[in-house]
Amino acid sequence: MTPDEHAAAAAELLAAERTGRQIGLLTLRHPEMGMDDAYAVQNAIYQQKLAEGRDVIGWKIGLTSKAMQYALNIDIPDSGILFDDMLFETGGTVPARRFIQPRIEAEIAFVMKSPLGGAEATRDDVIAATDYVAPSLEILDTRIQRVDAATGKARTVFDTISDNAANAGVVLGAERHAVDAFDLRWVGALTFRNGEIEETGLGAGVLNDPIDSVVWLARRMAQYGQSIEPRQIILSGSFIRPVECPPGTDIHADFGAFGAVDIHFDA
Repeated sequence: MTPDEHAAAAAELLAAERTGRQIGLLTLRHPEMGMDDAYAVQNAIYQQKLAEGRDVIGWKIGLTSKAMQYALNIDIPDSGILFDDMLFETGGTVPARRFIQPRIEAEIAFVMKSPLGGAEATRDDVIAATDYVAPSLEILDTRIQRVDAATGKARTVFDTISDNAANAGVVLGAERHAVDAFDLRWVGALTFRNGEIEETGLGAGVLNDPIDSVVWLARRMAQYGQSIEPRQIILSGSFIRPVECPPGTDIHADFGAFGAVDIHFDA
């Protein structure tokens, strides 16, 4: 893809976000596109949002589970950008029609106290840079079709990365813990939709340890001249399958001693 094509794809995705009307698969129009193209589209979205006055409040890591990687035929996670208009308080309400096809995932969030970056970032660096960890929900949305109706072709990881890794929101729980207060591999959640259990999982589903997920992010960002900044939120990756959230949905994620997170999607 050319730089002009990256910019055009970003403009279409931003328009889809504003209007609530999805666009077709980029990989159908650009079968030659690869990982660098996808992140170039995402970067064009990032630059446009900054120009519109948005602030970056953090980063999300996706596709951390083996099941999702096998499904998309990749062997690495992906990442996306959290903007200031994506933050919701636990117990809050997502306004009707804010998103197109929202889903949620349960995750462990890292909130940073010092910069983190570099191609040689380590677990010890992540631990030293972390202010606290907290229970969280990621809200996913898709500004791009999941499946092309005419061909039956499903979106690929390149479509998803272009679409800011399907990122739409973050809900932080009220509880805050030192990064070493829990063995994060054993932190899990019971995720309920409208009072019924939907998904369960453990932090070990995230690259064996959510800390290692943040290491991956710091190293990947170094390839693009980026770094994690103080006070930024890092969503370390989901350990459950996405839960669909049509209008009127109530979500409760019970992380046990680690805390809880709630969000309502208005009808």
